[in-house]
Amino acid sequence: MPRIEFYVLSTATPTERLRAACQLAMKAWRAGLPVFLRGSDAQQCSELDELLWRFKAESFVPHDLHQDNPQAPVTIGLDDEPANQQGVLINLGSTLSPHVERFSRVIEIVNQEPDLLTACRENFRSYRQRGYDPKRVEL
Repeated sequence: MPRIEFYVLSTATPTERLRAACQLAMKAWRAGLPVFLRGSDAQQCSELDELLWRFKAESFVPHDLHQDNPQAPVTIGLDDEPANQQGVLINLGSTLSPHVERFSRVIEIVNQEPDLLTACRENFRSYRQRGYDPKRVEL
């Protein structure tokens, strides 16, 4: 059963949410874990792809879009089935991933944007209804 964590940002800035996702992806990859970054739509996936190239000038995070290389250490996609199991899912979508059970850890990144807060609260309840014990982490 995966460990579920909600990382809560104090801002409502969408860019800060994406930067946090990139930082968490880098940290997990450096720890040797495969990472699946689940975007909310194709546009956000493209933004994540671009941001991973430039968010840390002194670092490189090997990544690719799922459609181009599902075996990449850090994969960016939507509801695609991950190629690797027991890695980290960083969920930026507004709903639960259909592949939650494939991961050892699931991270939901929450900011203070009202619609996102509502969706994340619903996700928190959904995890509990499914028998998970989600935790809240303040960033």
